[in-house]
Amino acid sequence: MWSIRPPKAVTSSLALVARLEGETWRAGTLAAAKIRGWVGDLTAAPSALAPYGDGHGGPASATCFVEARPENLPPITFAYEQHGSGEPLVLLHGIGSHRQAWDPIVPLLVAEHTVITVDLPGFGDSPDLPRDLSRDLPTMVTELGAMFTALGLELPHVAGHSLGGLIALRLAQAGLARSVTALAPAGFWTEAERRYAFAVLTAARNIARLPSWMVVRLATTPIGRAALTGTLYGRPDRCPPGEVVTSLAILRQSVAFNATLRAGRASDLFVGDIPGVPVTIAWGSADRVLFARQAARAAATIPGAHMVWLPGCGHVPMNDAPELVAHVILEATRSSGLVGVHAPGLLPEGAPLGADRPPLISDDLLLTDERVGREGLKAPRAARAKRAQ
Repeated sequence: MWSIRPPKAVTSSLALVARLEGETWRAGTLAAAKIRGWVGDLTAAPSALAPYGDGHGGPASATCFVEARPENLPPITFAYEQHGSGEPLVLLHGIGSHRQAWDPIVPLLVAEHTVITVDLPGFGDSPDLPRDLSRDLPTMVTELGAMFTALGLELPHVAGHSLGGLIALRLAQAGLARSVTALAPAGFWTEAERRYAFAVLTAARNIARLPSWMVVRLATTPIGRAALTGTLYGRPDRCPPGEVVTSLAILRQSVAFNATLRAGRASDLFVGDIPGVPVTIAWGSADRVLFARQAARAAATIPGAHMVWLPGCGHVPMNDAPELVAHVILEATRSSGLVGVHAPGLLPEGAPLGADRPPLISDDLLLTDERVGREGLKAPRAARAKRAQ
Protein backbone atom coordinates (compact mmCIF):
# COMPACT_ATOMS: atom_id res chain seq x y z
CA MET A 1 0.00 0.00 0.00
CA TRP A 2 1.12 3.49 -0.81
CA SER A 3 1.41 5.87 2.16
CA ILE A 4 0.92 9.59 1.75
CA ARG A 5 2.95 11.69 4.14
CA PRO A 6 2.11 15.37 4.68
CA PRO A 7 4.76 17.94 3.82
CA LYS A 8 7.31 18.65 6.51
CA ALA A 9 6.09 22.28 6.80
CA VAL A 10 2.58 21.06 7.65
CA THR A 11 3.74 18.62 10.31
CA SER A 12 6.04 21.27 11.80
CA SER A 13 3.18 23.79 11.98
CA LEU A 14 0.88 21.28 13.65
CA ALA A 15 3.61 20.40 16.13
CA LEU A 16 4.07 24.10 16.92
CA VAL A 17 0.33 24.55 17.49
CA ALA A 18 0.21 21.54 19.80
CA ARG A 19 3.24 22.79 21.70
CA LEU A 20 1.76 26.30 22.09
CA GLU A 21 -1.54 24.90 23.27
CA GLY A 22 0.14 22.52 25.71
CA GLU A 23 2.51 25.15 27.04
CA THR A 24 -0.31 27.66 27.55
CA TRP A 25 -2.39 25.08 29.42
CA ARG A 26 0.59 24.15 31.59
CA ALA A 27 1.37 27.82 32.16
CA GLY A 28 -2.08 28.35 33.62
CA THR A 29 -1.76 25.29 35.84
CA LEU A 30 1.75 26.22 36.99
CA ALA A 31 0.69 29.82 37.61
CA ALA A 32 -2.15 28.62 39.79
CA ALA A 33 0.21 26.34 41.73
CA LYS A 34 2.80 29.10 42.11
CA ILE A 35 0.18 31.56 43.33
CA ARG A 36 -0.94 29.01 45.91
CA GLY A 37 2.68 28.84 47.05
CA TRP A 38 2.92 32.63 47.33
CA VAL A 39 -0.09 32.80 49.61
CA GLY A 40 0.20 29.47 51.34
CA ASP A 41 0.99 31.10 54.65
CA LEU A 42 -2.05 33.38 54.56
CA THR A 43 -4.53 31.94 57.00
CA ALA A 44 -7.25 34.58 56.91
CA ALA A 45 -10.64 33.07 56.31
CA PRO A 46 -12.80 34.61 53.59
CA SER A 47 -15.08 36.18 56.19
CA ALA A 48 -12.12 38.07 57.63
CA LEU A 49 -11.25 39.74 54.34
CA ALA A 50 -12.54 43.20 53.62
CA PRO A 51 -15.36 43.08 51.04
CA TYR A 52 -15.22 45.13 47.87
CA GLY A 53 -17.92 47.03 46.08
CA ASP A 54 -18.41 46.80 42.35
CA GLY A 55 -14.83 48.03 41.98
CA HIS A 56 -15.27 50.16 38.90
CA GLY A 57 -17.62 52.99 39.76
CA GLY A 58 -20.18 51.76 37.23
CA PRO A 59 -23.95 52.11 37.48
CA ALA A 60 -25.78 50.38 40.30
CA SER A 61 -27.01 46.96 39.24
CA ALA A 62 -30.71 46.76 38.37
CA THR A 63 -31.12 43.31 36.87
CA CYS A 64 -34.14 42.76 34.67
CA PHE A 65 -35.25 39.67 32.76
CA VAL A 66 -36.99 39.34 29.43
CA GLU A 67 -38.32 36.26 27.68
CA ALA A 68 -37.54 36.16 23.98
CA ARG A 69 -39.81 34.03 21.81
CA PRO A 70 -38.05 33.36 18.52
CA GLU A 71 -40.12 31.76 15.82
CA ASN A 72 -39.84 27.96 15.69
CA LEU A 73 -37.49 27.94 18.70
CA PRO A 74 -38.13 27.53 22.44
CA PRO A 75 -38.35 30.73 24.52
CA ILE A 76 -35.09 32.08 25.88
CA THR A 77 -34.64 34.22 29.00
CA PHE A 78 -32.07 37.03 28.97
CA ALA A 79 -30.83 39.04 31.94
CA TYR A 80 -30.17 42.69 31.14
CA GLU A 81 -29.86 46.21 32.52
CA GLN A 82 -31.03 49.47 31.01
CA HIS A 83 -29.67 52.95 31.64
CA GLY A 84 -29.89 56.40 30.05
CA SER A 85 -32.03 57.78 27.25
CA GLY A 86 -31.70 58.24 23.51
CA GLU A 87 -31.27 55.86 20.59
CA PRO A 88 -30.95 52.29 21.89
CA LEU A 89 -27.44 50.84 22.15
CA VAL A 90 -27.05 47.14 23.00
CA LEU A 91 -23.74 45.96 24.51
CA LEU A 92 -22.66 42.30 24.19
CA HIS A 93 -19.84 40.81 26.30
CA GLY A 94 -17.23 38.16 25.44
CA ILE A 95 -16.86 34.53 26.46
CA GLY A 96 -16.63 33.88 30.18
CA SER A 97 -17.80 37.40 30.97
CA HIS A 98 -21.04 39.18 31.83
CA ARG A 99 -22.90 42.43 31.21
CA GLN A 100 -21.05 44.25 34.01
CA ALA A 101 -17.88 44.12 31.89
CA TRP A 102 -19.29 47.28 30.27
CA ASP A 103 -19.84 49.13 33.55
CA PRO A 104 -16.68 51.28 33.24
CA ILE A 105 -18.03 52.89 30.06
CA VAL A 106 -21.82 52.86 30.54
CA PRO A 107 -21.79 56.20 32.44
CA LEU A 108 -20.01 57.73 29.44
CA LEU A 109 -22.71 56.58 27.01
CA VAL A 110 -26.00 57.24 28.80
CA ALA A 111 -26.22 60.94 27.90
CA GLU A 112 -26.72 59.99 24.24
CA HIS A 113 -28.18 56.48 24.36
CA THR A 114 -30.53 54.14 26.11
CA VAL A 115 -27.88 51.57 26.97
CA ILE A 116 -28.91 47.91 27.30
CA THR A 117 -26.24 45.54 28.63
CA VAL A 118 -27.09 41.87 28.12
CA ASP A 119 -25.93 38.58 29.64
CA LEU A 120 -25.62 36.04 26.84
CA PRO A 121 -27.17 32.60 27.52
CA GLY A 122 -25.16 30.63 30.06
CA PHE A 123 -23.21 33.66 31.28
CA GLY A 124 -23.83 36.08 34.12
CA ASP A 125 -27.45 35.91 35.27
CA SER A 126 -28.89 34.46 32.05
CA PRO A 127 -29.86 30.78 32.17
CA ASP A 128 -28.19 28.50 29.67
CA LEU A 129 -29.80 27.36 26.43
CA PRO A 130 -32.00 24.26 26.46
CA ARG A 131 -29.94 21.11 25.90
CA ASP A 132 -31.50 20.37 22.52
CA LEU A 133 -30.94 23.88 21.13
CA SER A 134 -27.98 24.49 18.84
CA ARG A 135 -25.35 26.96 20.03
CA ASP A 136 -24.48 28.21 16.54
CA LEU A 137 -24.36 31.84 15.45
CA PRO A 138 -27.53 31.84 13.31
CA THR A 139 -29.48 30.60 16.34
CA MET A 140 -27.91 33.23 18.58
CA VAL A 141 -28.76 35.98 16.08
CA THR A 142 -32.37 34.76 15.93
CA GLU A 143 -32.60 34.70 19.72
CA LEU A 144 -31.21 38.21 20.11
CA GLY A 145 -33.51 39.47 17.35
CA ALA A 146 -36.44 38.08 19.34
CA MET A 147 -35.07 39.78 22.45
CA PHE A 148 -34.92 43.11 20.58
CA THR A 149 -38.58 42.62 19.65
CA ALA A 150 -39.56 41.75 23.22
CA LEU A 151 -37.86 44.93 24.48
CA GLY A 152 -39.36 47.08 21.74
CA LEU A 153 -35.96 47.84 20.20
CA GLU A 154 -36.23 48.69 16.54
CA LEU A 155 -32.85 48.48 14.83
CA PRO A 156 -30.60 49.35 17.80
CA HIS A 157 -26.93 50.23 17.62
CA VAL A 158 -24.89 47.23 18.77
CA ALA A 159 -21.41 47.10 20.28
CA GLY A 160 -19.71 43.85 21.22
CA HIS A 161 -16.44 42.57 22.57
CA SER A 162 -14.68 39.39 21.36
CA LEU A 163 -17.49 36.80 21.08
CA GLY A 164 -19.94 39.68 21.46
CA GLY A 165 -18.18 41.54 18.66
CA LEU A 166 -18.59 38.57 16.32
CA ILE A 167 -22.28 38.30 17.24
CA ALA A 168 -22.71 42.04 16.64
CA LEU A 169 -21.27 41.69 13.13
CA ARG A 170 -23.63 38.80 12.41
CA LEU A 171 -26.57 40.86 13.69
CA ALA A 172 -25.63 43.57 11.19
CA GLN A 173 -25.49 40.99 8.39
CA ALA A 174 -29.01 39.92 9.35
CA GLY A 175 -30.26 43.52 9.13
CA LEU A 176 -30.85 43.78 12.89
CA ALA A 177 -28.39 46.58 13.79
CA ARG A 178 -28.31 50.28 12.93
CA SER A 179 -24.53 50.38 13.42
CA VAL A 180 -21.90 48.03 14.85
CA THR A 181 -18.80 48.57 16.95
CA ALA A 182 -16.76 45.38 17.33
CA LEU A 183 -13.89 45.32 19.84
CA ALA A 184 -11.40 42.57 18.91
CA PRO A 185 -14.13 40.43 17.36
CA ALA A 186 -13.59 36.67 17.38
CA GLY A 187 -13.59 34.59 14.24
CA PHE A 188 -10.86 36.19 12.11
CA TRP A 189 -8.20 33.72 13.19
CA THR A 190 -6.26 30.94 11.53
CA GLU A 191 -6.66 27.46 12.99
CA ALA A 192 -3.35 27.85 14.85
CA GLU A 193 -4.43 31.20 16.28
CA ARG A 194 -7.80 29.81 17.31
CA ARG A 195 -6.21 26.93 19.20
CA TYR A 196 -3.79 29.31 20.86
CA ALA A 197 -6.58 31.71 21.90
CA PHE A 198 -8.72 28.88 23.27
CA ALA A 199 -5.74 27.54 25.23
CA VAL A 200 -5.09 31.00 26.73
CA LEU A 201 -8.75 31.37 27.71
CA THR A 202 -8.82 27.88 29.22
CA ALA A 203 -5.66 28.63 31.19
CA ALA A 204 -7.24 31.87 32.45
CA ARG A 205 -10.24 29.87 33.64
CA ASN A 206 -7.90 27.43 35.36
CA ILE A 207 -6.44 30.36 37.31
CA ALA A 208 -9.99 31.55 38.08
CA ARG A 209 -10.56 28.26 39.92
CA LEU A 210 -8.25 29.34 42.74
CA PRO A 211 -10.06 29.58 46.10
CA SER A 212 -12.12 32.76 46.28
CA TRP A 213 -10.38 34.04 49.43
CA MET A 214 -7.02 33.62 47.71
CA VAL A 215 -8.17 35.63 44.68
CA VAL A 216 -9.44 38.40 46.96
CA ARG A 217 -6.13 38.57 48.80
CA LEU A 218 -4.04 38.56 45.58
CA ALA A 219 -6.22 41.23 44.02
CA THR A 220 -5.14 43.72 46.68
CA THR A 221 -1.69 44.15 45.05
CA PRO A 222 -0.70 45.26 41.53
CA ILE A 223 1.56 42.21 41.14
CA GLY A 224 -1.24 39.89 42.21
CA ARG A 225 -3.67 41.49 39.74
CA ALA A 226 -1.08 41.09 36.96
CA ALA A 227 -0.65 37.40 37.85
CA LEU A 228 -4.40 36.84 37.84
CA THR A 229 -5.44 38.78 34.73
CA GLY A 230 -2.29 39.74 32.83
CA THR A 231 -3.30 37.77 29.73
CA LEU A 232 -6.63 39.60 29.49
CA TYR A 233 -5.84 43.21 30.38
CA GLY A 234 -3.16 45.45 28.95
CA ARG A 235 -2.90 47.27 32.30
CA PRO A 236 -3.98 44.77 34.96
CA ASP A 237 -2.34 46.79 37.73
CA ARG A 238 -4.86 49.58 37.08
CA CYS A 239 -7.87 47.28 37.33
CA PRO A 240 -9.78 47.81 40.60
CA PRO A 241 -9.49 44.83 42.98
CA GLY A 242 -13.25 44.34 43.09
CA GLU A 243 -13.43 44.09 39.31
CA VAL A 244 -10.66 41.45 39.26
CA VAL A 245 -12.44 39.38 41.91
CA THR A 246 -15.81 39.66 40.17
CA SER A 247 -14.53 38.95 36.66
CA LEU A 248 -12.68 35.81 37.76
CA ALA A 249 -15.71 34.59 39.71
CA ILE A 250 -17.89 35.05 36.63
CA LEU A 251 -15.30 33.29 34.44
CA ARG A 252 -15.24 30.35 36.86
CA GLN A 253 -19.04 30.14 37.04
CA SER A 254 -19.77 30.46 33.30
CA VAL A 255 -21.77 27.32 32.60
CA ALA A 256 -21.65 27.87 28.82
CA PHE A 257 -17.87 28.32 28.62
CA ASN A 258 -16.89 24.88 27.31
CA ALA A 259 -19.87 24.56 24.97
CA THR A 260 -19.12 27.99 23.52
CA LEU A 261 -15.51 27.01 22.87
CA ARG A 262 -16.71 23.89 21.07
CA ALA A 263 -19.06 25.96 18.91
CA GLY A 264 -16.17 28.31 18.14
CA ARG A 265 -14.36 25.58 16.22
CA ALA A 266 -16.66 26.15 13.21
CA SER A 267 -14.84 27.30 10.11
CA ASP A 268 -17.53 29.71 8.90
CA LEU A 269 -17.98 32.00 11.90
CA PHE A 270 -17.94 35.07 9.66
CA VAL A 271 -18.07 35.19 5.88
CA GLY A 272 -19.21 37.89 3.48
CA ASP A 273 -19.48 41.65 3.78
CA ILE A 274 -21.85 43.99 5.67
CA PRO A 275 -23.09 46.43 3.05
CA GLY A 276 -25.07 49.49 4.06
CA VAL A 277 -24.36 49.34 7.80
CA PRO A 278 -21.70 51.52 9.49
CA VAL A 279 -19.11 49.16 11.00
CA THR A 280 -16.26 50.14 13.30
CA ILE A 281 -13.66 47.56 14.34
CA ALA A 282 -11.26 48.46 17.16
CA TRP A 283 -8.28 46.41 18.34
CA GLY A 284 -5.97 46.71 21.35
CA SER A 285 -2.27 46.97 20.56
CA ALA A 286 -1.46 44.75 23.58
CA ASP A 287 -4.07 42.05 22.92
CA ARG A 288 -2.49 38.77 24.03
CA VAL A 289 -5.50 36.62 23.16
CA LEU A 290 -6.45 37.70 19.62
CA PHE A 291 -3.33 39.04 17.93
CA ALA A 292 -3.34 42.32 16.05
CA ARG A 293 -2.85 40.80 12.62
CA GLN A 294 -6.39 39.43 12.82
CA ALA A 295 -7.54 43.03 12.36
CA ALA A 296 -6.07 42.89 8.85
CA ARG A 297 -8.28 39.92 8.00
CA ALA A 298 -11.31 41.72 9.42
CA ALA A 299 -10.52 44.73 7.23
CA ALA A 300 -10.14 42.53 4.17
CA THR A 301 -13.40 40.71 4.90
CA ILE A 302 -15.38 43.90 5.59
CA PRO A 303 -13.74 46.45 3.28
CA GLY A 304 -16.08 49.24 4.33
CA ALA A 305 -15.21 48.94 8.00
CA HIS A 306 -13.69 51.84 9.90
CA MET A 307 -10.57 50.53 11.67
CA VAL A 308 -9.37 52.04 14.95
CA TRP A 309 -6.32 51.16 17.03
CA LEU A 310 -6.51 51.14 20.85
CA PRO A 311 -2.96 51.90 22.05
CA GLY A 312 -1.76 49.95 25.08
CA CYS A 313 -5.05 48.08 25.46
CA GLY A 314 -5.27 44.34 26.01
CA HIS A 315 -8.04 41.99 25.05
CA VAL A 316 -10.54 43.70 27.38
CA PRO A 317 -10.14 47.40 26.49
CA MET A 318 -13.18 48.51 28.50
CA ASN A 319 -11.01 48.22 31.60
CA ASP A 320 -7.77 49.50 30.10
CA ALA A 321 -9.12 52.70 28.50
CA PRO A 322 -12.84 53.26 29.21
CA GLU A 323 -12.84 56.87 27.94
CA LEU A 324 -11.23 55.82 24.67
CA VAL A 325 -13.61 52.90 24.12
CA ALA A 326 -16.62 55.08 24.90
CA HIS A 327 -15.34 57.71 22.45
CA VAL A 328 -14.99 55.09 19.70
CA ILE A 329 -18.52 53.76 20.30
CA LEU A 330 -20.08 57.22 20.37
CA GLU A 331 -18.33 58.22 17.16
CA ALA A 332 -19.58 55.03 15.52
CA THR A 333 -23.20 55.65 16.54
CA ARG A 334 -23.43 59.31 15.58
CA SER A 335 -25.21 60.27 12.41
CA SER A 336 -22.02 61.21 10.51
CA GLY A 337 -21.68 57.55 9.50
CA LEU A 338 -18.50 55.69 8.66
CA VAL A 339 -19.65 53.53 5.75
CA GLY A 340 -17.02 53.09 3.07
CA VAL A 341 -13.98 54.16 5.11
CA HIS A 342 -11.33 51.61 4.20
CA ALA A 343 -8.25 50.78 6.25
CA PRO A 344 -5.37 49.43 4.17
CA GLY A 345 -1.92 48.78 5.54
CA LEU A 346 -2.71 46.69 8.61
CA LEU A 347 -0.46 43.78 9.55
CA PRO A 348 0.01 41.42 6.58
CA GLU A 349 -0.87 37.75 6.76
CA GLY A 350 2.78 36.81 7.14
CA ALA A 351 3.47 39.02 10.13
CA PRO A 352 5.21 37.14 12.95
CA LEU A 353 3.30 35.85 15.96
CA GLY A 354 2.74 38.68 18.44
CA ALA A 355 3.78 41.33 15.91
CA ASP A 356 3.77 44.94 17.00
CA ARG A 357 1.19 47.57 16.14
CA PRO A 358 0.20 48.02 12.50
CA PRO A 359 1.56 51.14 10.80
CA LEU A 360 -1.81 52.50 9.69
CA ILE A 361 -5.18 52.38 11.36
CA SER A 362 -7.60 54.33 9.20
CA ASP A 363 -7.61 56.93 6.49
CA ASP A 364 -9.02 59.68 8.69
CA LEU A 365 -8.50 58.72 12.34
CA LEU A 366 -5.39 57.51 14.14
CA LEU A 367 -5.41 57.11 17.90
CA THR A 368 -1.76 57.53 18.81
CA ASP A 369 -1.47 57.40 22.60
CA GLU A 370 -3.48 56.93 25.75
CA ARG A 371 -4.25 60.66 25.95
CA VAL A 372 -6.63 60.24 23.03
CA GLY A 373 -9.23 58.74 25.29
CA ARG A 374 -9.28 61.91 27.41
CA GLU A 375 -8.60 64.60 24.81
CA GLY A 376 -9.92 63.14 21.58
CA LEU A 377 -6.68 63.85 19.68
CA LYS A 378 -6.58 63.02 16.01
CA ALA A 379 -3.55 62.66 13.76
CA PRO A 380 -3.98 63.89 10.17
CA ARG A 381 -2.49 62.12 7.18
CA ALA A 382 0.47 64.53 6.98
CA ALA A 383 1.46 63.78 10.57
CA ARG A 384 1.31 60.04 9.90
CA ALA A 385 3.50 60.44 6.84
CA LYS A 386 6.05 62.44 8.86
CA ARG A 387 6.19 59.71 11.55
CA ALA A 388 6.66 57.03 8.91
CA GLN A 389 9.80 58.70 7.51
